Amino acid sequence: MPRSPLPSVPSRLIDVEVAGRAKRGAPEALLVPEGAVASASSLPSLPSGVPAELGFGGKEGEVAVLPGAEGPRWVVGLGKGAPRHFRAAGAAFVRAAQSYADVEADSGGRPPLTVQVRFPESALAGDYAAFATGALLGGYRYRVTSDEKPARVRTVRLLVPDGSGGDVGNVGEFADAVSRARELGRATALARDLANTPSNVKTPAWLSNTAESVARDVRGLTVTVRDEKWLAEHGFGGILAVGGGSANAPRLIELSYRPEGATTHLLLVGKGITFDSGGLSLKPAEGMHLMRTDMSGGGAVIAALRAIAALELPVRVTGLVPSAENLVSGSSYRPGDVVRHYGGRTTQIDNTDAEGRIVLADALAYGIATYRPDVVVDVATLTGAMKVALGLRTGGLFATDDDLALRIGAAGDEVGEQWWRMPLSSEHADAVRADVADVRQCPPGPGGITAALFLREFTADVPWAHLDIAGPARAEGTYAEVVPGGTGFAARTLVEFTASYAR
Repeated sequence: MPRSPLPSVPSRLIDVEVAGRAKRGAPEALLVPEGAVASASSLPSLPSGVPAELGFGGKEGEVAVLPGAEGPRWVVGLGKGAPRHFRAAGAAFVRAAQSYADVEADSGGRPPLTVQVRFPESALAGDYAAFATGALLGGYRYRVTSDEKPARVRTVRLLVPDGSGGDVGNVGEFADAVSRARELGRATALARDLANTPSNVKTPAWLSNTAESVARDVRGLTVTVRDEKWLAEHGFGGILAVGGGSANAPRLIELSYRPEGATTHLLLVGKGITFDSGGLSLKPAEGMHLMRTDMSGGGAVIAALRAIAALELPVRVTGLVPSAENLVSGSSYRPGDVVRHYGGRTTQIDNTDAEGRIVLADALAYGIATYRPDVVVDVATLTGAMKVALGLRTGGLFATDDDLALRIGAAGDEVGEQWWRMPLSSEHADAVRADVADVRQCPPGPGGITAALFLREFTADVPWAHLDIAGPARAEGTYAEVVPGGTGFAARTLVEFTASYAR
């Protein structure tokens, strides 16, 4: 068998550590709030007049280099110092440091392996965590290339000021916050890896095997993979219909984390379509290459379960990822077909390109009937309508329970992922009913809302939320800690949401 041309998963990220003392010889950066540049006395470690000379204003993500005989030194803008500004600063600084390292290597110099960052004395542990998140993810890069890897910064050292106890090594609170941020960053990076992997490698079997692989080094997390024979025996007509047109058979990935003493059980369900051609309702060629990321919801669930177990959160969590390829062949499912889901409910197929809700229906019905969870959350790149409604940086949130919606929104705010609650409009509920089946796949009306109303039919009145990430799951450019490609959006929210049940 030929060796895979792709990078290993998960990608190796830079190390971020907290220290009370600087490392001799390692270049440094100074974080500068936007208002501080107006007063030289407020920046005793910054050479007098430097901000004016550089045209540096301390704006969010602004970076300037101070050349010197002892090597580079950077000033990095913090804007107004909100958590999102610290994340943006971390990302901007790492990119600048890596760019400097690349130039040094190309010119025959010695690129630094470690860089250091000095924080304002007023910075809190959460600010360190936000900067660490930006540093971890801002330098993420997924490339398939024959070129040698360029010189890279390996470690970012965050220095705790003396006023915070750093001089005597009292960095525990800061280190704990950064350690947790590392796990959240790793979750986002893993979700990005899974989304970015090209579909000539990323089949449902590959996704299943990778889920098993990344779970092996985490205590308490188990993965069970259900193949096409098991799915047929147990009546998963939706997953089998969507995957029927591909030579690569579908899978159902079950992840289980059951800490001792847990009193709350969450069910997380993620769409795992490893490539989506649209099936017989074929997509336009333009943009179809991006459909390798159509399993971003499933990737977020896999990555979140790994982080939840690594953080040892005292909450029971089950993850389900129904995975299939939606391709075109003589065995593809057709518009007009009727599919029987797990549990017996039937769906009239209107459009084979609305396949995500078909596989999610099976997984939701199975997960609720089998595990009887307290709360259910599904996440999927489900509808183009949500991109039109909310753009490319905000996820759509539908929920049957106000407290559940508030928890998810608060979790997103905490980790830097933005959600907007959408209505489950009752006037469209009857449109989900079908003439020749129990429900229809694509009822008329606003697409994002009717898709959510379809999924609600399979939730058995359990408190449920649906997260539509069609917009923010992919990025065409760089902003804050986001880089082009799969963004890993929703993975951090799911971890923080789970943690809210542990408090």
